[in-house]
Amino acid sequence: MTASLDRLTELRRALPITAAAMFVVALLVPVWKIAFEAPQYPDGLLVELYAYPRLGGDYAEVQALNHYVGFYYPDPVFVDPNYAVHPNAIAAPEWILGPVVFLAVAAAGVFVALAPTDRKLRLGLLGQLIGATVAFVGTFVIVQYRLYQAGHALGEDAPVVGVEEFTPPLLGGYEIANISGVAWFGPGGYLAGGGFLLLVVAFLLRGSRVTIGEALGLVRARLSEGRGGGSDGDGDPEDLGPAAESPGPETAGPISGESPTDEPTRTTDESTTEVN
Repeated sequence: MTASLDRLTELRRALPITAAAMFVVALLVPVWKIAFEAPQYPDGLLVELYAYPRLGGDYAEVQALNHYVGFYYPDPVFVDPNYAVHPNAIAAPEWILGPVVFLAVAAAGVFVALAPTDRKLRLGLLGQLIGATVAFVGTFVIVQYRLYQAGHALGEDAPVVGVEEFTPPLLGGYEIANISGVAWFGPGGYLAGGGFLLLVVAFLLRGSRVTIGEALGLVRARLSEGRGGGSDGDGDPEDLGPAAESPGPETAGPISGESPTDEPTRTTDESTTEVN
């Protein structure tokens, strides 16, 4: 049992478990957000979207703005979201599968980390990375397609007429009529992206048995080398005091075969003074 737990400290096993936790937490916070600017709202508006049919932020105010150009929030079909669904809204039934995707990738990470042999672990890391790539890239493509549909199905009975069809980007800015918006990752999106990067690193380390403790020790050693090395930070050796100074010619010790002093040896003849 202890040996099995020790194996989980290997980075190639610990990283998928960490990524799994990040995917689960990503379900609790918005994964995507759109910031809007409009003359009616000088302070701007923000709409947050979750991985399941739920909106946050100023979605009611933005829904009122979208009504003017005939752009509506999607209809998740099988569940009732926390906003009013317009009759002309496009259908997006796959939205309810968001939690399934996140939890499936998370469960795969735990399963792979518990692989009993190196061979199964390496194959599992490869399979999980491929599966996570397909899942997240597929989600990205589907969401962008739904945005395309919504921007090309503007309501004909909208108060503002003559608005050209458009495609809101999943990531980036756009402008429609007198409303501009910028879409980007929410906290959940960053968590999901970070978890995916951990899966990439785990795959790159698939042949290594380095543990978390060993990795931390290596980092500490590198940091110590950067701060130490007898340097005071300016690239010059530190002044270690007089004891460390090189002896000069004046203080140098005797050389073999020479007198301890620099002067030659002298013989002094004492004079005897007679006292008459």
